[in-house]
Amino acid sequence: MELGIEGKTALITGGDSGIGWHTARLLLAEGATVVLSDLDQATVEEAAQRLDAPEGRLVAFAADVTKLDSLAALKQRIEESVGEIDILVHCAGITGSQGYFHEIDDAGWVHTIEVDLFGAVRTVQTFLPHLRNGGWGRLILLASEDGVQPYDDEIPYCSAKAGVLALMKGLSRTYAKEGLLSNAVSPAFIHTPMTDAMMVKRSAAEGVSFDEAVDSFLTEKRPFMAQHRRGRPEEAANVIAFLCGTGSSFVNGANYRVDDGAVASI
Repeated sequence: MELGIEGKTALITGGDSGIGWHTARLLLAEGATVVLSDLDQATVEEAAQRLDAPEGRLVAFAADVTKLDSLAALKQRIEESVGEIDILVHCAGITGSQGYFHEIDDAGWVHTIEVDLFGAVRTVQTFLPHLRNGGWGRLILLASEDGVQPYDDEIPYCSAKAGVLALMKGLSRTYAKEGLLSNAVSPAFIHTPMTDAMMVKRSAAEGVSFDEAVDSFLTEKRPFMAQHRRGRPEEAANVIAFLCGTGSSFVNGANYRVDDGAVASI
């Protein structure tokens, strides 16, 4: 993949595993410098070690995307170590409170929205000055199929991801004239630690094996996924990487669904 991003610097939040980690691997291979960030310093450092990057082109810093002071500290550490970023890939997020609407309390709603929507808002607020400098930038927010096709047992997550899509679209209209292109990627049921945890919970609740839980979830909850499998994180990362590059120079305000047809509409 010829992304044309050699010499660019990318920040990837939620980067210690899954889609974020695989995106980091692709961007490093294309010559970018990568800042890997997640909640726990030891975990994100271990994730960085597994990337085996060239010296000087990968740093790992912990940050909490729900806290502006933590993000400000992250920004300062990035500026001191590698300078300003050109690319922001925001993957940090949680499944949040699950259950039917009447089963989820106010605290469950607040926590899910705080992480999944306001985490994106605060991260963009913090790093927008970097992205607006230089006349070239890329912003990719990780949304979800749930943002356009809500499910009855995870409405807080669906609502947050719909908000992420609206956030992206608004940003795309404001900053493209300055060279900052904003887009979203919406995966469905990717093989990540987050969906692993969902399937562990499902297997326990139904008294079946992990693989049986995956199979029944696909059959009952995601019937339009034509290949009847979980997606691989690198399959979503490939699309994100394209949006980070020069080849996406006329792509702005778009939502790329990586969902095997999970969303029923065109």
